[in-house]
Amino acid sequence: MLITVNTVFISKEKEIKKNITDFSSTGVLFGDGKRNTIKLFDLDGKTINIKSFKIPNIINQVAYKYFRKSKARRSYEYANKLLQKGIGTPQPIAYAENFKVTGLEKSFYISEHLQADLTFRELVENPDYPDHENILRQFAKFTYDLHEKGIEFLDHSPGNTLIKKVSENQYEFYLVDLNRMNFHEVMDFDMRMKNFSRLTPKNEMLAVMSDEYAKYYNKEYEEIFSKMCFYTNDFQAKHHRKMVRKKKLLFWR
Repeated sequence: MLITVNTVFISKEKEIKKNITDFSSTGVLFGDGKRNTIKLFDLDGKTINIKSFKIPNIINQVAYKYFRKSKARRSYEYANKLLQKGIGTPQPIAYAENFKVTGLEKSFYISEHLQADLTFRELVENPDYPDHENILRQFAKFTYDLHEKGIEFLDHSPGNTLIKKVSENQYEFYLVDLNRMNFHEVMDFDMRMKNFSRLTPKNEMLAVMSDEYAKYYNKEYEEIFSKMCFYTNDFQAKHHRKMVRKKKLLFWR
């Protein structure tokens, strides 16, 4: 097991390693654990979050050993890069990789656990959520700031932005599930609008976000809304076709 620990937490390396070693039998399960398993641990009174990535298929085991960085390593490095750029994400603590002869087997990403008030998903599922429009507008500005800093968060989806209320009318946003990102010098208009496509199928939410985005970007509201809807509808159609194909392939279940 190879482990890289943030210098801030280097004195806790032994405890962190033990939590990883005992991961299967200790810790408190967080989430459903369907794809990857996340557990919470105590580290000297601080709650930390350890994400265990599922074992890759044989091709990716080789790829992650010789050609590509693992998801755990990318999550750690991208978290540090986000913080350097002034973008919120839980404090990265460490990442660990377990290699065998054939390639990468297990990998873990360790970060501080953030107690959020909601995720973007609550805004999609509950249009009556308190302060709904204000939060949505601040989220649109947050996404604009991401784009201005050249950050293309490829998993910009409802569950991957944690939202924390910091005052009566003010909110902070934190990105999680960080292993898929691109960093650019400049993001063009289409790239920016496509980055909204996974968030919500609701036109009324897209309208609010378009209106807020237009306050900062050099396009009119109508053009932003039209392009945002185009990419959202395209994503929804592709997602629907994928689900239909999957259902047909797994008809026997």
